[in-house]
Amino acid sequence: MMDLDVVFSIPISLLATTTLAAVVILAIVVLIHGRKRSSYHPVGGSIFLQRKNMHRIQDFIIDVARKHKTYRFPGFLGSTSQVLTVDPVNVEYMLKTNYVNYGQRWSKTLVDLLGEGIFNVNGEKWHHQRKLTSYEFSTKTLRDFSNIVSKTNAIKLARILADQAVASNRSIDIQDLFEKATLDSTFKIIVGVELDVMCGTFEEGIRFSDSLDAARSLIAHRFADVFWKIKRYHNIGSEALLRKCIKEVDEFVYKILKSKIEEQVQNSSHCDHGIQMKKSEDVLARLLEAKQTDTKFLRDVIINLVMAGKDTTSAVLSFFFYMMCKHPDIQEKIAKEVIEATQVNQNSSFDELAANINENTLDKMQYLHAALTETLRLYPPLPADGKVCLSDDKMPDGFRVDKGDMVLYLPYAMGRMEFLWGNDVEEFRPERWLGESGRFHQESPYKFTTFQAGPRICLGKEFAYRQMKIFCMILLASYVFRLSDENEEVKYDTSLTLAFDGGLHLLATPRVIHV
Repeated sequence: MMDLDVVFSIPISLLATTTLAAVVILAIVVLIHGRKRSSYHPVGGSIFLQRKNMHRIQDFIIDVARKHKTYRFPGFLGSTSQVLTVDPVNVEYMLKTNYVNYGQRWSKTLVDLLGEGIFNVNGEKWHHQRKLTSYEFSTKTLRDFSNIVSKTNAIKLARILADQAVASNRSIDIQDLFEKATLDSTFKIIVGVELDVMCGTFEEGIRFSDSLDAARSLIAHRFADVFWKIKRYHNIGSEALLRKCIKEVDEFVYKILKSKIEEQVQNSSHCDHGIQMKKSEDVLARLLEAKQTDTKFLRDVIINLVMAGKDTTSAVLSFFFYMMCKHPDIQEKIAKEVIEATQVNQNSSFDELAANINENTLDKMQYLHAALTETLRLYPPLPADGKVCLSDDKMPDGFRVDKGDMVLYLPYAMGRMEFLWGNDVEEFRPERWLGESGRFHQESPYKFTTFQAGPRICLGKEFAYRQMKIFCMILLASYVFRLSDENEEVKYDTSLTLAFDGGLHLLATPRVIHV
C-alpha cells in the first residue's frame, strides 16, 4: 500500500498533467462513442415503449415516422435492433439495389409451418422457387383457370348472401365469408381440390381450414412469447397445440399429394399409349408435370402459396367493403361501372352476370381497380414487412445498419405520410390513382409498397387483382351494402395480417339497377 507521504510528495505539476491527460482521454472516448452512435439512425423509442403501445401500434409507428423517416428501436441485452423506414429511397435500396443483402426474416420462427417455402428462405432456394412459380403464374392457362374458379366462388357467395342475409333481413359477417371464399378459390387454383368451406360439404376440408387458421394464429404468438422455444422443446401449452394443428395440416396435404402423384403417373401412362389427356390447370398438377416430385418441397410450396393468397385477399376485400359502406356514393359509382361494362339488367342472374365478366370487361373496371388500390394504400394486409440485414451496410441516407438488424418498411404508415401523398392523405379518394383519361396509373412500388418491389415483388399481384375484381363486380352489381350498426366503432387487430377484430357485419339488400 502506498504511503500517504509519498502521495503528497508527488509534484503538483505532474498531478495536474496526469489529470489533464485523463480528461483528454475521456473526452476522446466520449467523442468516438458519440460519433459511432451518430452513425446510426435516430432512436424512435425502445422495445419496451413499442410493447407498451401494442394496442395502438400502427398509430404509434406513424407518430414516430412523422418525426423521422427512418428510425430504430435499439436491441436489448444483446438482441438485434429494429430499423423502421417510410423513406422510398431506403426501401428501394433494400428491395432492389442491394436486395441480396436483405434476406427473409424470422425464418426459424416460422419454419415449423412454412418450412422452406418461398416466403421463408433466401439464396439459391429462394431463386429456384421464384423461377419455378413465376413461370406458372404467368401462363394463360392458370390465368383462365383462376378466373373460372373465382367466378364460381363469387356466385356461391352471392347465393349465400341471398339465403342468409337478404331473405332473413339480418346482418352477416362478410369477413368470415371472404376468408372462406378466398381459401376455396386459392386452394382450388394451387392444388386443384375443392374444399368448399363456404358451404361446409367437405369435412376433411373444414378440418384442414380450421387447423391451418389455428396454426397461423399460434405461430404468430411466438413473436410475443419469449418462452416459445422452451415450450416447443417440452411440447407443452400453445406449442403442443401448434404441433397438433401442423400435424393435421400436413396429413391432409400429404394425402392429396399422394393422390395427385398417382394420378400423374396414370396420365403419363395414358399419354404413352397415345391417349390425349386434358391439359393441367392447377399449379400442383403443372409442377408434377415438370417432374417436381419431392413431397416435402411440394408441401412447403402449397402451404406458402395458399396462406399468401387466402389471408391477404380476404383482408383487402373486407376493408374494401367497409370503405364502400362508409362511402355509399363510391359504392354506387362502382356498381354503375360494373353494370355498364357487363351490360346486365335487373333480371339478370348471378350466372349471367359472371358469364359477362372476361378480360375485356375486367379491363374496363378502371375505377374499381383504383378503389381497390386506394383500399390497399390505407389498409395494406401486411402493415409492416421487412428483411434481415445479412452483413454490415450503409443505407442511402448515410446511416449504418448492422448485420442481424431487422430492417422493416411500413406500408400502413407509408400510406398515411403527407410527404408521399399530400394533405388529403387520410381521405379515401380513388381518383388519386386515375389519370386525365380515366385510366389507372401506377405509383412507384417503393412508395406504394403493398406488393413489395424489386426482384421479390409479389408473384400473385395481378392474380389477386383479378380475383378481387371478380368478387366485387358480382357482389356490387347484385346488392347494396351497409354497416349493420353505423355507430359501432370498428376495430382491427394484427397478427400476421390486418383484419377486423370481431368480424365485419353488414346488411345486404338487392340492388335496383339503374342503367
